Amino acid sequence: MASHLDLEEQEQLDQLKHFWGKFGNLITWVLLVVLTAYAGWNGWQYWQRDQAAKAGGIYDALERAAQTGDAERVTKVWADLQGRYPSTAFAEQGGLLAARVQFDKGQADTARATLEWVAANAKEDEYRALARLRLAGLHLEAKRLDEALKLVSTEVPESLAALAADRRGDILQAQSKSAEAVTAYQQAWKALGKDVDYRRLVEAKLVALGAAPEAEGAAK
Repeated sequence: MASHLDLEEQEQLDQLKHFWGKFGNLITWVLLVVLTAYAGWNGWQYWQRDQAAKAGGIYDALERAAQTGDAERVTKVWADLQGRYPSTAFAEQGGLLAARVQFDKGQADTARATLEWVAANAKEDEYRALARLRLAGLHLEAKRLDEALKLVSTEVPESLAALAADRRGDILQAQSKSAEAVTAYQQAWKALGKDVDYRRLVEAKLVALGAAPEAEGAAK
């Protein structure tokens, strides 16, 4: 009996040796790839969290500078955030915040450069679209109407469609294209919820152009 078991064990051992000799190298490489990928994923997650935490600290400093209206400090902190952590959401948010302060303090060119960076580099569609809308506003203010119109003629996320249509109406009105402006304002008015205060502003623009939404509704 003992010799029989020994023979069975020997056969199993021989089979195992044969199997390992044939596939052992492949198995080793597969395990190595899997373990390396797992370690890399964990490392990437840690790096992402570390980057976000550090970027968040700089963004906090940016917010504090913005609250005091210190445009010089805002620009300096924003440059630090942009240069060190450009791929984080804090960089996108920080750019929009910095541009607002820069514009409020009369630094239109600096604000434009900041918004152009966000429009070109933000990962989120919403941030890119917001940057384009604000850039369009800067161009409108500077009477660069063709450039402004290009920025609001591209597709935007649904959540910003009303604002884009309204800004497009402003630009078209500035170009003396009243009929096209009415169409854009109507799109904005219809896209905004009834309880949204901004809808009344769009309605006022339509009234001023002789296209009051209520009048249209009553006529139907």
